[in-house]
Parts: sequence; structure tokens; C-alpha cells
Amino acid sequence: MRLVVAQCSVDYTGRLTAHLPLATRLLIVKADGSVLVHSDGGSYKPLNWMSPPCQLKVVDRADVEDAADDPAPLPEEDWVQQWDVVHAKTGDRLRVRLHEILEDTSVELGVDPGLQKDGVEAHLQALLAQNIETLGTDWSLVRREYPTAIGPVDILARDADGATVAIEIKRRGEIDGVEQLTRYLDLLNRDPLLAPVRGMFAAQAIKPQAKVLAHDRGIDCVTLDYDALRGIDDAESRLF
Repeated sequence: MRLVVAQCSVDYTGRLTAHLPLATRLLIVKADGSVLVHSDGGSYKPLNWMSPPCQLKVVDRADVEDAADDPAPLPEEDWVQQWDVVHAKTGDRLRVRLHEILEDTSVELGVDPGLQKDGVEAHLQALLAQNIETLGTDWSLVRREYPTAIGPVDILARDADGATVAIEIKRRGEIDGVEQLTRYLDLLNRDPLLAPVRGMFAAQAIKPQAKVLAHDRGIDCVTLDYDALRGIDDAESRLF
């Protein structure tokens, strides 16, 4: 990863046009090719960026002037280096002109093991499978990670009437999760040994738009209480 602190101006052209006037900013070039422009505020979000696949070309102003047929100075503000970042698919361009480089450091970070969260989908899936009766009396577990041609369904269960229920589990329920479950249901309902199969979308929090789409497609929505599934929720101590 390369970290550059510099006085710079930034222009983005392509599907949209944006300009950042001259100021001191942090520029980050990651190993995957992405380039991010940060200020000292705005939390984690960059002011502008280019996601991979993209190509970064760095040009020093002195090289441009030396190569020019006309030795006269370039009719532009006094920049010392220019970064052109072009997206390989869209052709969008991020141009950064560095007027003064204050710090320039490269660090090899190595392979990252990834963020490990308490309460991720795998934990929720395991807890719900162990406590499948929380979804209803006389419910039973058929299988976790039930295989289909497009990927495994998180949980396949049977309700009190013996009907098959496909359950998709997310930490945060959004429209994409409903779409994913819809595709699973389409395949599962082609199996005469399982059909009819209804769907259940379960998450710790579900966005209103996802609930509307799920309801439209006949999919039930369930909000999971992670602490209750782990057996550490003290209902008597809660005000609500």
C-alpha cells in the first residue's frame, strides 16, 4: 500500500464530473489497484476514488516539459506530478495533480485474514438451527446448507404442518437477500419431494424495502434476537 500526503487538486470525468480544488490530502494506492483520495474529515469515506479494474499512470511535470517541442512552461498551475487513473471497463478518469508532496510511503501489508465479527451469518445460522423451535412449535430442522445448483440454502426446515421452509439468514436484511432467496425457492419448488416450499427471510434487522419485496413474493420476514438465541437475554430486566 502506498500512502502519499500532498497538496493536490483532483478531477473526475466520466459518468459524472467532479472537482476538488487545491488542498492537502491523503492519497492511498492499494495493491488491488484502487486509488482513494481522503481529507482529514468525513470519517472513513474518501472524497473521491477509483475502484479496480483500473490503471494508474504517473507523470512528472519535468518529464513532460523536457519531452515537449516548445520549451515554454506548460500553461497550467505549478504541479509537480500528475496521476491519471483510468477505469478499464467504463473509461472513467480520475486525475490527481500533486503540487507539493509532503510524505510518500509504501508499506507491504501482506494477506489480511479478514474481519471476524460476533454474530455473523454463520453464527446466526448455527444458533437458529439449534433453536429451530423459536420459529414455531413443532418445527424441525431438515438440514443446514442445503445444496442447490446456485448455492446452498442456509436452513431447510419443516413447520408444524410438515411443510418445507427455506430460510435465508443475513445480519442485515436487504433487497439482495430477498432476491437470493427467491432464486433458491424457484429451484427448490421444482423438486417434487420438497414442493411446495415457502420462504422465510431472517435477519437481525430488515430494511423496510426488503420487507415490502418479501411480502410481495409471499416470503415471511423474521427478526432474529442474537442474544436470545445464545440464551443470554434477560427478558425480565428489559424495559421493553
